[in-house]
Amino acid sequence: MEARIARLEADVAHLRTDVADIKVDVRTLRDKMDAMGERLDAKFDAMTQRFDALKDTFAATKESLAAEIAAAKVWALLLYIALAAGTFGTLARSFSWI
Repeated sequence: MEARIARLEADVAHLRTDVADIKVDVRTLRDKMDAMGERLDAKFDAMTQRFDALKDTFAATKESLAAEIAAAKVWALLLYIALAAGTFGTLARSFSWI
């Protein structure tokens, strides 16, 4: 009977050391996961800042493009008026109105 108890005590001792090793491994793994989570958060924050900067750049580009298109519209209108005046002038000259 005492041999069985001694054997059980030895098995329990082995179980305790195995459980202690598992606890150390789990703590190490938890620390690594926490560090990885912090790195991912830092990278996510950096990407968010980059996207915000890109958004601002695109907004500025859109505004400058809208201003350029508005200026081109004014030039196009003036050119159409000049073309119409030239066409009417040519017609008037060819029909001897001028």
